[in-house]
Amino acid sequence: MTTLLTIIIFLISYCLLMVEKWNRATVALTGGVLLLICNVYEWEEAFGFIDWDTIALLFSMMVLVSITKKTGIFTYVAIRLAQLVKGRPVPLLIVSALFTALGSALLDNVTTVLLFVPVLLSLVKQLQLPSFPYLVTTIFASNIGGAATLIGDPPNIMIGQAVEHFTFLSFLNNMGPVVLLVFTVTLIILILIFKNQLHYNEKLALDFMKKDANEHLEKNQLLVRSLSVLFLTIAGFMLHPFIHMDITTIAVSGALLLLFTTDHLLDVEHVFQEVEWVTLFFFMGLFMLVGGLQTVGLIDELARAMVWVSDGDLPFTSMLMLWSSGILSGVVDNIPFVAAMIPVVQELQGYGMMNVDPIWWSLALGACLGGNGTLIGASANVVVAGLAASYKEPIPFLKFALYGIPILILSLCICTLYIFLRYLIPFLS
Repeated sequence: MTTLLTIIIFLISYCLLMVEKWNRATVALTGGVLLLICNVYEWEEAFGFIDWDTIALLFSMMVLVSITKKTGIFTYVAIRLAQLVKGRPVPLLIVSALFTALGSALLDNVTTVLLFVPVLLSLVKQLQLPSFPYLVTTIFASNIGGAATLIGDPPNIMIGQAVEHFTFLSFLNNMGPVVLLVFTVTLIILILIFKNQLHYNEKLALDFMKKDANEHLEKNQLLVRSLSVLFLTIAGFMLHPFIHMDITTIAVSGALLLLFTTDHLLDVEHVFQEVEWVTLFFFMGLFMLVGGLQTVGLIDELARAMVWVSDGDLPFTSMLMLWSSGILSGVVDNIPFVAAMIPVVQELQGYGMMNVDPIWWSLALGACLGGNGTLIGASANVVVAGLAASYKEPIPFLKFALYGIPILILSLCICTLYIFLRYLIPFLS
């Protein structure tokens, strides 16, 4: 009876998250509390299921970016990039994709699109360009770029916290090459698709070139200190295997250092108000929901089923993980999917599969790139769609899927070849 109740609560919560009629944090937390009411676990166990390292890491990055944003540096860079290409539509599409991908890799994709999309919508409006091509390109670039690093996409953060020997450099080394290839191919395809819709208006471009980007930049102590601490924190991520400090400690230290050094320059309470608390509480509820599945033994059964289907064959299991995570992450948000799959991969080690690293990379690539399939495939997609709607530039769900699904399938094909050549050849008999 307890198992059945857990499954029902999990599936109902999942469906409510998919339809997006209610706040996702409320849905996830309600599901977790219902498991408590049904005596699936106690409060002590529930708190034990929450990955506090992931929560602390996300919170710290939100604080760092919230303070840095106040300097206007992100708006300044966006305007300078548009002026660099002289307001030409196709080059603007390219530089906006590059900026989004790089920002998503170094900051995280949700934060990047929150900062960049309002500026991008303002730019395309001034140049009288259609917003859809730029918004779609931004979504694709954010999910692809975020896949490259440990902190770029929430699924990677969760996987990085779950696997002790995965470092920032591990993600860059293993995910970086294929991410670069997928990004290049995707950008070329988008340019070919959209170039005929992007018409250059020379008069508007010349007017735009006269804008002074410096008007948006606060050249003061806050700018120097926030950028210094942000770069120092990112450097710490890259060096953490050598300085023997985990990434969560580095991120928390960076956030606290910036708060201390800028305390007299800004209102710290306002900084905390700008933290995306909904996202953090959503994660907490999600961990509680997945903890319920672990408690009643469903995760263990799922792991056994995967071993039975694959017969313990590592190449087959890796391909199964890549394509199932890619397709399912295109249908549902990739965060709850990865939260459910992490303990499954961990259980696989208990069934004789000692080297599961290829399966971890398959899960990371499938989940991150699978987010491009539909508008609800990743948190960054939902954020962009919400921002676009608030600017009266809605993104139609089906129209996005017409572009997203082919890009997703192509990305998974590229990843299949990459994983096969890099990891699986030695395991083929």
